Amino acid sequence: MAAETLAATAGIEVYRDGKCIIKRIVYWMDLKRNYKKLMQEAGDLRATKDAICTEISRFRLTEDMRVWIARTGMIEEEVIELETKHEKKQQWRLDCLSNLSRDMTEKCNQVRNHREEGKLQKMTLAMELPEPVRKIHTLKLQENSSLHKVVRHVLGFLDDEKIRRIAICGMVSVTKEWSERKLQDAILQRLKLDVQGLTSIEEAALIISEELKEKKYLIVLDEVWDMVDLNKIMGINDNQKDSKVLLASRYDGVCYDMEVDEIVDVQPLSLNDAWKMFKEKVGHPISHPLIEPIARHVVEECHGLPLLIDRVARTFRKKDKNVSRWEDGLKRLQRWDSVKIEGMDEVLERLEICYEDLKDGEQKECFLYAALYPEESEIYVDYLIECWRAEGFINHANNFKQARDRGHTVLNELIKVSLLERSNKSKCVKMNKVFRKMALKILSQSANSKILVKPHEELEDFPRKEEWELANRISLMDNGVSTLPKSVDCHDLLTLLLQRNKYLTSIPELFFMSMCHLQVLDLHGTRILALPFSLSNLISLKALYLNSCPDLIEITASVEALKHLEVLDIRKTKINLIKFGRGGYAKKLTSLRFCFPEVDHLDLFVKHSPLWEKDSCLTFQFSVGCHDSAFAQILESIDNPTHNILKLVNGQGVDPVIIKVLMETNAFGLIGHKGVSSLSAFGIEKMNKMFNCLIDRCHEIKTIFDGHKTSEAVLKWLENLYIKDVPKLESIWEGPVCAGSLAQLASITLCKCLELKKIFSHGMIQQLLQLKHLRVEECYQIEEIIMESENAQLVPEALPKLKTLILLDLPRLTRIWANDSLEWPSLQGIEISMCDMLKILPFNQVNATNLQSIKGQQSWWGDLVWEDDATKQRLQSLCILD
Repeated sequence: MAAETLAATAGIEVYRDGKCIIKRIVYWMDLKRNYKKLMQEAGDLRATKDAICTEISRFRLTEDMRVWIARTGMIEEEVIELETKHEKKQQWRLDCLSNLSRDMTEKCNQVRNHREEGKLQKMTLAMELPEPVRKIHTLKLQENSSLHKVVRHVLGFLDDEKIRRIAICGMVSVTKEWSERKLQDAILQRLKLDVQGLTSIEEAALIISEELKEKKYLIVLDEVWDMVDLNKIMGINDNQKDSKVLLASRYDGVCYDMEVDEIVDVQPLSLNDAWKMFKEKVGHPISHPLIEPIARHVVEECHGLPLLIDRVARTFRKKDKNVSRWEDGLKRLQRWDSVKIEGMDEVLERLEICYEDLKDGEQKECFLYAALYPEESEIYVDYLIECWRAEGFINHANNFKQARDRGHTVLNELIKVSLLERSNKSKCVKMNKVFRKMALKILSQSANSKILVKPHEELEDFPRKEEWELANRISLMDNGVSTLPKSVDCHDLLTLLLQRNKYLTSIPELFFMSMCHLQVLDLHGTRILALPFSLSNLISLKALYLNSCPDLIEITASVEALKHLEVLDIRKTKINLIKFGRGGYAKKLTSLRFCFPEVDHLDLFVKHSPLWEKDSCLTFQFSVGCHDSAFAQILESIDNPTHNILKLVNGQGVDPVIIKVLMETNAFGLIGHKGVSSLSAFGIEKMNKMFNCLIDRCHEIKTIFDGHKTSEAVLKWLENLYIKDVPKLESIWEGPVCAGSLAQLASITLCKCLELKKIFSHGMIQQLLQLKHLRVEECYQIEEIIMESENAQLVPEALPKLKTLILLDLPRLTRIWANDSLEWPSLQGIEISMCDMLKILPFNQVNATNLQSIKGQQSWWGDLVWEDDATKQRLQSLCILD
């Protein structure tokens, strides 16, 4: 029994030893494979560590991550030690090699487990990444609201691969609290990048650049007041694929400095959008039937300024449903220049940042001067700039012509920051009520300025002495004043605005006696019969406006004392211009506006007046013949600082003096003219300064430009062409088109041309590289906008700048272009109405990529024929149908 037990025990030991030997042999045999496996796992660990270290700048290191990185270093050293032993394996015994293979297996498992732990650490870090899109609560945008349209424009540009930088320009917030360092810190924080220890902007920019490398991103910059060098702050440029920059600024100059590809203008909110914003801010009380009409008047007083709407809404929300408090609040808001209202000082102070940020005193004085005119009133641009010049606000200008150029620069700066606004008439501007209140407040606090400003207040009597005494500017326009004081003590008066006091028929003889420093006098639209002899005391007067004084027959001899007079407007008076112009005192005039009854009167003026000399700096607005065409006013609404305008009304044939004046004319209106079949009869080859042309009610014209009568490029600078009610017009251009002709033409408007069939004749469309706007209306014979028979070889890149296409009441129109071959690269908006035979649009899935809106009728849209559903679906989303 004992022997059997001993034998069994011995057998077990032999088995164990044998198993151990076999295991050692297996390790020895797997040495090469285990070594290779360990090296592979070590390589994977190293890659994991490198990936984590690449990401590490984005986060603050946790203690666990520090321990993992430190442990990784120790493991890598242990692996290197095993690798060194493996290189010396020829010197080792079998049992040592077996142990080495076993150690490699164990280390391989350790490396693998440590690598998996590192992956978990990295996943934990990844969870801390910023959200791809951060959702921020804001006001809900109503479909087709003004802000919704802006957003849609921006989204369209974001989808365009060719557009890298987009600017939103207009009524954005007012703050200047930013710097390059603050902007960079905000970006680092958003990306969660740890840059502790870095001191320079350049080093931080390098980290940001590496982080964004090969990534798709959108950079949104709000409230940009100065040029931001994104390459310096972020180390980026516009060559990175899928990168976009969107910025918002009050200054389009900043947008241009930052080299944006597209600018989206944001205007003050429409009344409807302002109401929706106010309603949402105020909440439930506004639905009260007695409060809602009051609330709508409150919104009108905010003039579309989001900042003011927000502040006023917060104030009125406290009034709950108390109708009396709402009515009182409205009355106080309507006269907030004389009544203190909660929060209004805060609004003015914040808006005053825009004023204080103006670059110099020149811009500030020009802005404050505009407050002399009624709130929201149309101020003619030329007139305003002339007043600025006369007052001495315009710097670095030796004459009125230079002053106009400089004045337009100043005006554009004021418009850019929304201190002035362009009106519906582009040649006019207006001042928002809120900014006017701010301007009057600034003027009232000035120690160097005393003003009397009461325009459009239904005054019947001239103000009391204590109001106008010592004033340096008086504005009493648009009142019912019928009499003036016999004399006034106004030695410091610089501007006197009495225009459109329609009951004012006479001026006392001594009225101007003390006004030796007066520089601007406006009496236009009054019923005065004559000017007093005290006019001779206005020795500093530079601008005199007597237009639309129909009973004024002549200017007395005292006008000879006006040695500094530079601007004179005597349109629609009975003054004899020829007699007036022969005086030596008239030589300083640089701006003249006059209506000549007949062409002969213009001829006399050109031949005998010293104002019309070769070296004269005269700018003019002449009308020959009487007219009542409202359409002709479009010439005066075109915003161009050159200002030489000629209107020829109800004339006959071609007079040489007209050709002579046209050589200096920038805007020409031919109205109701007879005896010519084309504009070429007036010598278009000499119209080298023509920018704008209007033709209205000329019933004998068959073509506008006759290419057979010229062998050189003509009208190279023409920008706008307006043609209305020309019933026999057959074409715009007839005959060969010389290269360079119409090279700057940007806008064409055709209306009521009943026989017109072709718009773009052969060779014409190739010259229209700058055409941006085309409007065709009530032209009943038009079948094609671009006739295929005239443009058979048209290239896909034709009309590269066309942005808007408006087609109204064209009953025979069947197509815009023969097919969908044109690219339409700049087209943004189309409006089509009463074109029932137009069944096909020239678009497909890949052209007109910037198209943002299609306006039309629901019935017309439903009848369109499509090549494929994809194109229809794409365009359907752009439709605004009624």
